[in-house]
Amino acid sequence: MSQANKPLFNIVSSEHYLCGLMSKEIVVSGIRSTGHLHLGNYFGAIQHYIKMQDAYNCYFFVADYHSLTTHPDPKDLKSSVFRVLAENIASGLDPEKVALYAQSDVPEIPELYLMLNMLVYKGELEKVPTFKDKVRQQPENVNAGLLTYPVLMAADILIHRAVKVPVGKDQEQHLEMARNFAARFNSRYGDFFPEPQVFRFSDETVKILSLDGNGKMSKSENVNATIYLSDDDDTIRKKIMKAKTDQGPTEPNMVMPDYIQNLFSLMQMVSAPDVTATHRDNYNNCVIRYGDFKKQLAEDMAAFVKPIREHATELQKDHDSLRKILKLGAEKARASASVNIEGARKLIGINYY
Repeated sequence: MSQANKPLFNIVSSEHYLCGLMSKEIVVSGIRSTGHLHLGNYFGAIQHYIKMQDAYNCYFFVADYHSLTTHPDPKDLKSSVFRVLAENIASGLDPEKVALYAQSDVPEIPELYLMLNMLVYKGELEKVPTFKDKVRQQPENVNAGLLTYPVLMAADILIHRAVKVPVGKDQEQHLEMARNFAARFNSRYGDFFPEPQVFRFSDETVKILSLDGNGKMSKSENVNATIYLSDDDDTIRKKIMKAKTDQGPTEPNMVMPDYIQNLFSLMQMVSAPDVTATHRDNYNNCVIRYGDFKKQLAEDMAAFVKPIREHATELQKDHDSLRKILKLGAEKARASASVNIEGARKLIGINYY
């Protein structure tokens, strides 16, 4: 076989994947299939996933069902799922070490979602802050999927009987609800689901701010102040050169504003330690030139993103390999989910044969 025709991955069986994993704790996490991944996704989540994949039994999924609450164009959904999958793999996730799958490829998830809905009450869902936010943001599209989002999230987690879930601060209430739903199921039908806990792989929490200083980087907002993993070199340079700065420090060792600290945090992640140290000393000594500082950051950031972007671009051209990865991931996920949904069915009494 020529080098050009070689598969991008050596696909292994789900049986091989499951062998030896019984002793590892289960970790589950998902990402919506809408929008493009950005630096906040990478440094806040993906880089930790990469570290987790050797130490834990990991199930990482593309949340395409969740994305339906915003009614994406059907012709865009497939390409969005493939893009998110490719960008995660290009960032370092190994489809041989983890289960990488589409949420919709595991029918046990919506079945458990239906079961849990019978234990959840309208009033408690209406009080969820994220639901209230959605009602304010899109009053013309307050669908049942938005209301029951925490129930589907709970099903995503409980279907694998996961004990560790890496989530951001904005999702911690949803995870608390998942614990409540698990406890409610166990109280009514018998002890079965563990109560999943927030998982911090590292004590260092990373919060990447928008380059304009207004909130976090986003997949859909502040696009001109967000660095995406799909941005080309020139786009990265332009965005960073427009990043918010000030007149500079007025006294030695002055505390940095959060938007300046954010730029230094980005430099620390992508630049050589001595480069970061030099610019930090310049700031502390009140001689920093933001133009030079941002030019250095822009070049180092472009160099950091380039291999991820190029790898993801190549992956997205190889639909056959991506389909095989999704198929393998679904097999791994269903090997776990089918056992657990059967256990839930038996406890509820849905076992007639």
